[in-house]
Amino acid sequence: MKFRFASVLTAALMSVGFAQAQAPTELVIATVNNGHMIEMQKLGKNFEAANPTIKLKWVTLEEGVLRQRVTTDIATKGGQFDIMTIGMYEAPIWGKKGWLQELKTDAAYDVNDLLPAVRSALTIDNKLFAAPFYGESSMLMYRKDLADKAGIKVADNPTWDQVADLAKKIHNPPNVYGICLRGKPGWGDNMAFLTTMVNTHGGQWFDMSWKPQLESKPWKEAITKYVDLLKNYGPPGSSANSFNEILALTNSGKCGMWIDATIAASFVSDPKQSKVADQMAFAQAPTAATPKGANWLWSWNLAIPAGSKKVDAAQKFITWATSKDYIQLVAKTNGWANVPTGTRKSTYASADFQKAARFAAAELKAIESANPTDSTLPKSPYVGVQFAAIPEFQAIGIAVGQQMSSALAGKITVDAALKASQVAADREMKKGGYYK
Repeated sequence: MKFRFASVLTAALMSVGFAQAQAPTELVIATVNNGHMIEMQKLGKNFEAANPTIKLKWVTLEEGVLRQRVTTDIATKGGQFDIMTIGMYEAPIWGKKGWLQELKTDAAYDVNDLLPAVRSALTIDNKLFAAPFYGESSMLMYRKDLADKAGIKVADNPTWDQVADLAKKIHNPPNVYGICLRGKPGWGDNMAFLTTMVNTHGGQWFDMSWKPQLESKPWKEAITKYVDLLKNYGPPGSSANSFNEILALTNSGKCGMWIDATIAASFVSDPKQSKVADQMAFAQAPTAATPKGANWLWSWNLAIPAGSKKVDAAQKFITWATSKDYIQLVAKTNGWANVPTGTRKSTYASADFQKAARFAAAELKAIESANPTDSTLPKSPYVGVQFAAIPEFQAIGIAVGQQMSSALAGKITVDAALKASQVAADREMKKGGYYK
């Protein structure tokens, strides 16, 4: 009897051990709550079916909350996440600090198919530390019917003076506002747009000694032009408008022009979303003194925290989610107009994609023209087009964004806003030890 009980107990323990050994590896993925990422979650079941030993667990957060959570987790080595969705701002900073696992790719992944501008921004010392899920630049989106009516042919590479002239001629409130631009404060919000405007006017955030340049002539010229444009030809309440607010205005036909993320092109040209889809046309972001840094460069990327215990499984998922096959899967499931863009040459080479996306050529041209290592007319010590890839930039960008929004709202003058911005930036850079 004792022998029989021991045999049963041994068999039971072996069974439990076998079950534990076969338990799937759970990958906790932190991501942002936008359309492309939500679709990735839905399609994740295809990955799980092909990889039964891996289970996906999603933590989906609003962009600001996501940044805070993943930054805290990686800086404290919290280990909450196996895969993080990070931006082009974080990738080079964290890669240099040794906070990210190098990504290893095989021949099938075809790393050379990644767009050079995006790939280089995620690479340090020839090592890829994050894989792009989708990327974007910025572009001019405009109502061709209104431009035609005004007798103006918009150039493929317009200048800011030409944009101002068109805004004046098509401004017809409250039916149509000549131009819509971001005004809501934030380093990745109004400052993403304004930095490109400053760049093309010949400005920069910091000189080669890391001294802030916010009271320089290019900053004053760019911000004055921005405030005047929106004050004279923009919608009411522009200082509170971000991407979603302007998208709604554009899709209702109320924005004659909008300069923003290329990702918006797919929405404003979609008849299901936009009343003026057939009228929308696309050009490069406007230039002034120089074409350098006139349009931004951004990507949302998947990365593995250094010290992860699940590197192989995480690598496998990232390879799948950022592959050519994944783009084909989205195209097959939802149509070519809905695939993640801004990452691979092969996407833009696809005749099906070109047919579905009227903006494809302009978007690719914008992305390819952006150079994070050479985005300003005077030489700059930082990497980044619409941001400076240093840890202090978040605080500086937020502080300056508040001042620019106040100037736009008419609460303070442009000169006062720039002076306060210079003081704030100077304080942060001294605190960071860049100079005394």
